[in-house]
Amino acid sequence: MQIIRDLKDYIAFGEADLFYALQKISLNKHGIIFTVSNRGILEGLMTDGDFRRYLISVQKADLNIPLNEVASHNYKACKITDPREVIQASFSDRVSIIPLVDDEGHLVAIATQERGGFEIGPFHISDKSKVFVIAEIGINHNGSPDLAKRMIHNAKEVGADCVKFQMRDMGSLYRNHGDTKTLAGEDLGAQYVLDLLAKFHLDQETMFSLFDECKANDILPLCTPWDIVSLEALESYGMEGYKVASADLTNHELLTAMAKTGKPMILSTGMSREDEIIQAVDLLNFQGASYAMLHCNSTYPAPFKDINLNYMGRLKRLGDCPVGYSGHERGIHIPIAAVAQGAVIIEKHFTFDREMEGNDHKVSLLPNEFAAMVEGIRQTEESLGKDGVRNMSQGEMMNRENLAKSLVAVEKIPTGASITREMITIKSPGRGLQPNRLSELLGTKANRDFEAGDFFFEGDLSKDAVRGRPFTFSRPWGVPVRYHDYRKMLNQSNPDFLEIHFSYKDLDLKVEDYFDEAIDASLVVHSPDLFKGDHLLNFAEKDQQLWERSVEELQRVIDVTLKLKPLFNVRGKVPLVVSLGGFTKDKHLEKGARQEGYARIAEGLSKLNQDGVEILAQTLPPFPWYFGGQLFCNLFVEAEDTVEFCETYGYRVCFDISHSKLTCNHYKSSFDAFTRKILPHTGHLHIVDAKGTSGEGIQINEGEVDFPLLSSTLNEMVPDVSFIPEIWQGHKNEGEGFWVALDRLEPLL
Repeated sequence: MQIIRDLKDYIAFGEADLFYALQKISLNKHGIIFTVSNRGILEGLMTDGDFRRYLISVQKADLNIPLNEVASHNYKACKITDPREVIQASFSDRVSIIPLVDDEGHLVAIATQERGGFEIGPFHISDKSKVFVIAEIGINHNGSPDLAKRMIHNAKEVGADCVKFQMRDMGSLYRNHGDTKTLAGEDLGAQYVLDLLAKFHLDQETMFSLFDECKANDILPLCTPWDIVSLEALESYGMEGYKVASADLTNHELLTAMAKTGKPMILSTGMSREDEIIQAVDLLNFQGASYAMLHCNSTYPAPFKDINLNYMGRLKRLGDCPVGYSGHERGIHIPIAAVAQGAVIIEKHFTFDREMEGNDHKVSLLPNEFAAMVEGIRQTEESLGKDGVRNMSQGEMMNRENLAKSLVAVEKIPTGASITREMITIKSPGRGLQPNRLSELLGTKANRDFEAGDFFFEGDLSKDAVRGRPFTFSRPWGVPVRYHDYRKMLNQSNPDFLEIHFSYKDLDLKVEDYFDEAIDASLVVHSPDLFKGDHLLNFAEKDQQLWERSVEELQRVIDVTLKLKPLFNVRGKVPLVVSLGGFTKDKHLEKGARQEGYARIAEGLSKLNQDGVEILAQTLPPFPWYFGGQLFCNLFVEAEDTVEFCETYGYRVCFDISHSKLTCNHYKSSFDAFTRKILPHTGHLHIVDAKGTSGEGIQINEGEVDFPLLSSTLNEMVPDVSFIPEIWQGHKNEGEGFWVALDRLEPLL
């Protein structure tokens, strides 16, 4: 349960119009608004359900009527002074928000059954949010503002979201008013700590300048106030939220004062008993605070055996809030493990030198270590995924095609014949129906003729086979083919051209063995990505020998293309679609490092004899799949530098819709804006759907591309540019996936 005291988005005067109330409901996202008198007395409430009932009851809705005419006056309220158990018992399947009033009936708070997340600066903190990484500088600046500024800059560079400091008013915090001359009666530990604090203390003005430095470097500043005086100072500055030290979890006076600011709070729970944690939770809930709790072991360094990460699950249940981890152990592995356990906040101390004076330095991470920790955190949170139904990744589907087994015909089966077990065997590769579908296939009528060795496909389970037909488009269109299946595709439909997709082995085949007559269609060619010996085509390669190999291989593709050209009805140059490379294995390049790769590509292309072909650089996804494994692609991914390459070196692109939609999903940018930037430099289109950041090659209308909007833009800007449906495995079952895609695209293009 959470008690919310900031009611601005939850209340409206009864005389306010209905439209205003609906705006408030939209803001608070709880589907409810409370009506109050001009004295703040609770009068009623309106829910989404009340509004729907109003719409049904009238012929024409009027959003200008007073809210009181729609609001319900039949509601259950509790007193703000009621015990927590009484309020909790008032919830039901139908009641998830309860108004809380004082003795006079003023609405002073609302209780919600579920605790949501909260915002702190530009960051959202919740169970589903990206991990919020705090670099704890604390007093590791050792009293030097210049060192503190360098640490701020470096924390940003190594991936921290936030830099945290500590503020103390020494006079009000310590019983001796912070006077180091009167430490004789204190224990040795207290003497040591107070001596350090006095030596490294920074005044308020300096601290405020450091917070400003954080903002100037686009990293969130936070601070731990150790006393009321410091809290008041931080409030005067406008701090976005507060971190509570483990030592103050039992300081209810300070917790109450922080909660009353209305700012979100992050509380460490080290050196606390569970009953003390529960007391703090009750206090914060009563105050209506937004908060998260960090599991912590407050020893320096913390022994691994004492950390007990499994407690985070219990802490989450006790606090009913987002949880994280504040670590004082050595190394980077425990915070990464904490993320796997559900931590959405990670705090680690940060230093430039562990040998500097001060206890915190000894358990702090150096910049390179902090960067490695952040990288591990990001990889771990990415790997967590969701706890829903398991689906295969694109890479798994590719490997399944290559490694798994399929149902295969062992003999000729004529159309209409009943399929029996004796007609079927199980063989690799896994291109067809998986063996577990055998029972579904038995007894069906063959909807096509089978030869021995043919795969059974999904479409073979249907009564009617999906086949090609004549299509009509306002622009040139084609289908992807290989040497062995182009004739089957031509016999089913009327493409304007064939796009031959080469494998590296196809380059060694004799053209005349497959083409014995002229083809009444034009030609597009797609270069292989992979060549013999695991060589991936990469014109951005820095290794000279590998770079030269890529140049040689693409020249071979051009030479074979020119042998094919006379056999087709080609006017002008043959479009040659190429993925020109620019990938890395571990992470993406920074933007500034890309120009060298583009220059390297242009140099390689200049070595080719391109007479008779037009090389079209294919737009690429941020995470391309190459035979079941994923890489990081850097070039021809974002629109801006792709356009710059085209304008600088005079090339056009093959705009792959799926690849570039994945790019926009990754960068959370507008795909329509991307499309409008790239189309003026587009010579050919691969049209296909996409999902998420790596789901490429998806059937039309089964992913996330808005095809009505896309087709409108294509028809407006490039009405004559050619296209193919680039559906992954669309060639199966004599082009079934391509025919489905063309059928869905025909009304649009």
